[in-house]
Amino acid sequence: MDQPVVGILHPGSMGAAIAACAATNAAAVVWCSAGRSTASTERAEQFDLTPVATLSELLERSDIVISLCPPAAAEDLAHEVAGHRFDGVYLEANAINPERAMRIAGLLEPAATVVDGGVVGSPPVRGKTPVLYLSGRTAATERIEALFAGTAVQTKVLGTEVGKASALKLSYATFQKTSRVLVALAVGMAREHGVDQELIEAASRRTDSYLSEPQYVAKTAARAWRWGPELEEAADALAAASLPPEMLRAAASTLARWNDVRDDRELTLTDALDWLAQP
Repeated sequence: MDQPVVGILHPGSMGAAIAACAATNAAAVVWCSAGRSTASTERAEQFDLTPVATLSELLERSDIVISLCPPAAAEDLAHEVAGHRFDGVYLEANAINPERAMRIAGLLEPAATVVDGGVVGSPPVRGKTPVLYLSGRTAATERIEALFAGTAVQTKVLGTEVGKASALKLSYATFQKTSRVLVALAVGMAREHGVDQELIEAASRRTDSYLSEPQYVAKTAARAWRWGPELEEAADALAAASLPPEMLRAAASTLARWNDVRDDRELTLTDALDWLAQP
């Protein structure tokens, strides 16, 4: 099918932008508006997504479904989709550990064909070009590649085994997100002793140091509600590989201190460090 109908679950900042790219090669991109927030509705309208009233209608219309939601909700959402006997291609693109990805495949197959996906990079807007890593059956991954051909979303197939794309995504997140948390702790400690500017100046002599970008701490705080659960997933993946998960669980616990500043774009570095210092 050259131009499939695509369903997006659900249009968050990443999901809506990914869906908009899919629309380039799709007959339509639909989303379920029932129970969704005003912010979700505004994003869907911004990217010209087509609303439908129920999940059942979305699944009936869709040839390909893309799941992009907070990691903790991924499996429950898959259970709900499985209850409708969806029989198309299900792109599981959440930041979840490989074991969870395989469980989701077990829930949905053989009725559906599950492609494991992992997005590395920022949402594809304003010139950003994230990579969507894929693993799963060849015919299904080829359909996903075709869906994003010529768009800002680059695709790379890692093989036919569900779990590989999730493993790549979490391996990348393990370094990237934990490093940002360490920056917050380092700058917070230096600030307590009045040497935070000196720390930043010292770090700036190394162009490859996250410490030279302390302004990113505020962005980290605003995203903490999403990053924390992602690092918990990565910790589970480490434990499953007989590697120590404690560092990532500690980073996730640190991120949880910022949960109440969810998506606050006005947050400053000082604000973020003050939140972090609260008992």
